[in-house]
Amino acid sequence: MNIAVASGKGGTGKTTIALSLARYIAHNGSRVAVLDCDVEEPNVNLFLGAAIERTERAGVPVPSVDPAACTGCGACERICAFSAIVLINERPLVLPDMCHSCGGCALVCPTAAITEVPKEIGDIEYGSRNGIDYAGGRLAIGGHLSPPLINQVKRAYGSYDVRILDCPPGTSCPVIEAARGADYLVLVTEPTPFGLNDLMLAVDMARAMGLPFGVVINRDGMGNADLERWCGENDVRIVARVPFDRRIAEEYSRGDCASRIIECYGEQIALVAAAIAPAANHDRGTHAG
Repeated sequence: MNIAVASGKGGTGKTTIALSLARYIAHNGSRVAVLDCDVEEPNVNLFLGAAIERTERAGVPVPSVDPAACTGCGACERICAFSAIVLINERPLVLPDMCHSCGGCALVCPTAAITEVPKEIGDIEYGSRNGIDYAGGRLAIGGHLSPPLINQVKRAYGSYDVRILDCPPGTSCPVIEAARGADYLVLVTEPTPFGLNDLMLAVDMARAMGLPFGVVINRDGMGNADLERWCGENDVRIVARVPFDRRIAEEYSRGDCASRIIECYGEQIALVAAAIAPAANHDRGTHAG
């Protein structure tokens, strides 16, 4: 069961909800892992506090050209949609930062002059704490292609009962890569005009991807009724509400807001788990069939 936790904008509390849900699931006896897919600004472990047991380098293949074998035919340049390999004076110049690692240039080279070599894109760290296993990616400084690293983070703990994917904010390519293949998408929002605007974008994304989803309103009670009215008018299910509570903010500043949420509002996290359960049962039925 893969549960993606996303939001149309940053700062809505998706990491808070992701960790609270992980704590709830672990407490109820399932083997759970949290995967930090926000590789440009990872923060899951700031709050989980897992001891890092190992770190591995992550890389992608990029082309390398053997000048002795290259005839300058230009087939590699013609197939590359991202101008990552261009001909200058009938010799190919590789621009690794532009490469999307599709392998097309190596496939079309008539003289096999192009091979693939690894290019480091970041790190993936692993750890565990309080019955929750953790994997998180960190994009290399200056790196800009986060989807390949997100894809590698998503390979961690594949045999676990539940994996919770903490997605990047927004609705662009990194979020789509993180949420792709999820069994359920939790959209975390806040009752503000910006929260509603970006929730609209996130709902459009979820529907375009064909993902079952539900909305969690964080900091509920701030007084904006437009959010709930829009959800009602657009058949968007609100599965839970976490109240606007100063105590949660205080514990957040100390790095353990999930404990406070479970203690004071555990029934709301239970509602999120209950909303996800039908997707889990459908998934098991699909595999059984």
